[in-house]
Amino acid sequence: MPTPHTLNQYPWWKYLLIGLVLLWGLIFALPNLFGEDPAVQISGTRANIAIDAAFQSRVAALLDTEKLPHKRLEREGDRLLVRFADSEEQLKAADILKDRLGRDYIVALNLASSAPSFLRALGLNPMYLGLDLRGGVHFLMQVDMDATVKQVEESYVDEIRAQLRAEKAQYASVGRAATGGVQVEFKEEAERDKAAQALRKQLPGLQQSEPGPLSLKLALGEPEIKEKRDFALQQNITTLRNRVNELGVAEPIIQQQGSDRIVVQLPGVQDTARAKEILGATATLEFRLADEENDWNQAASTGRIPLNSRLYKDREGRPVLLQKRVMLTGDSIVDAASGLDQQSGGPAVFITLDGKGAKRMEDGTKDNVGKRMAVVFIENKTETKRVDGEPKKTAYTVEEVINVATIRDRLGRRFQITGLDSTREARDLALLLRAGALVSPIEIIEERTVGPSAGKENIAQGFRAAMISLLVIAAFMTLRYKTFGLIATAALVANVVLIIAALSMLQATLTLPGIAGIVLTMGMAVDANVLIYERIREELRNGNSPQAAIHAGFDRAFDTILDSNLTTLIAAIMLFGFGTGPIKGFAVTLSIGILTSMFTAVTGSRALVNLIYGGRKLQKLVV
Repeated sequence: MPTPHTLNQYPWWKYLLIGLVLLWGLIFALPNLFGEDPAVQISGTRANIAIDAAFQSRVAALLDTEKLPHKRLEREGDRLLVRFADSEEQLKAADILKDRLGRDYIVALNLASSAPSFLRALGLNPMYLGLDLRGGVHFLMQVDMDATVKQVEESYVDEIRAQLRAEKAQYASVGRAATGGVQVEFKEEAERDKAAQALRKQLPGLQQSEPGPLSLKLALGEPEIKEKRDFALQQNITTLRNRVNELGVAEPIIQQQGSDRIVVQLPGVQDTARAKEILGATATLEFRLADEENDWNQAASTGRIPLNSRLYKDREGRPVLLQKRVMLTGDSIVDAASGLDQQSGGPAVFITLDGKGAKRMEDGTKDNVGKRMAVVFIENKTETKRVDGEPKKTAYTVEEVINVATIRDRLGRRFQITGLDSTREARDLALLLRAGALVSPIEIIEERTVGPSAGKENIAQGFRAAMISLLVIAAFMTLRYKTFGLIATAALVANVVLIIAALSMLQATLTLPGIAGIVLTMGMAVDANVLIYERIREELRNGNSPQAAIHAGFDRAFDTILDSNLTTLIAAIMLFGFGTGPIKGFAVTLSIGILTSMFTAVTGSRALVNLIYGGRKLQKLVV
């Protein structure tokens, strides 16, 4: 049996291990002490737009000209960060920089950690705070419902043309009417009546009217318009969720607002520019055959575009003449991955099509081997400028030919596209195509980095509640258990540090319910010490020696502590698995707190007890 001189002693390596864990906790928790600066983040819309020293000087000169004081400018990779003393200066600077820098740059609001550069160089960052504490990025998006109806009508143009051909009806033209709907022009009235009868049978959902003696107009009914609009809204919400998942944002909120708007809240997001770039993008691809019968440069210089062709430009600004008929669109893409082209070594995106798209691609390329095919990158954007002091939004579309290549063989379900500027652009394009194309264009009509939902008072009250809880628990434990109470308080402080360190390392999002989880964990952690100390008292009352009582108290209370913490951990895991939003935040902090409290309340506090009392011949023990 161990003697009193050998009881309650740890080997040196255990103290070293505990010390290293506590040192790890202090290091990872340290960035949370420094707070954050309001900042404006500037990045290029493309990888080939340089964010260099010359651009930094240009931005500094702009701010000085407008007499906007700022803390400092920092270049971090492919972005420039401008720090400010308060959010009012931040907002003024963002408006001015958006107006002066133009479309080549993305200007976004940000909150930048004020931690020293050496901590950031080590990859140490503060934990994220949720929208109810620090805020995050908030987008209000408007779905273009008119474009939705227009897309449906354009799809009917091809379908009506195919039906008329199948019925061998003689028509002059088929196209969208200026006032909406699809209008068909005929050469003879009899042909019009024949076509009307056939289309009424094949397309019963379209309403027919006769705006002229040789014309027929077909329009969508109100039920179908509503159905298509609702579908577009829900599909866009699904696509945005997929894109948020690709960004790796914790606890996002994506929900419908009204009949044509979507609210997206991303708590704790640092890189708001990338979030805006990915969520707001409506990038898709079109595959078109090149017009090889006409001269591209002549069409560009004279402005005379052949009837069945469209004039585009590539990324170098050179004219490219393509056929109007679209071989395939991005809607048929089911998977996309970025990589490198084996031949050129340049960035590429590897495309996988669905069954219908693969069939269309095969049919379109097998008869055009030896001809050139172009990949057109299409993206809808919105520009905001101040006119007479009021913000005015202007929508515009970027259409660029990113690749023109000769068809060497029939293409099938899988192929690759090249001609991209960088690996980053390849990754972003693959992300957008993989997450799914937006059914209808969306416009970000409101963008802000929001503060706490209940103001700074929420943060202050949460911090105050945690500190008061800690002080009250410390006072109670000290009065109740004397020196052992002080040891429990030290272990409790270490527990809080380790929780903050774990949240920082995992970059988890702390919300107001998460603070409640930390406060609850503090009570649970000290509860383990209470069980241990009461067990020690019981052993002393039974006549055991002080050293034997300490040894038995820690050993015999451990099973009870383990069981109670395991049941609570199971409950926390269930909350995380089935809960959403703030409930998950509560479950995360509770789970981390249970694991750290098992370490500090049992191993940590026992190490301190062993340091103070271990190996000594005690005649009396005050617990």
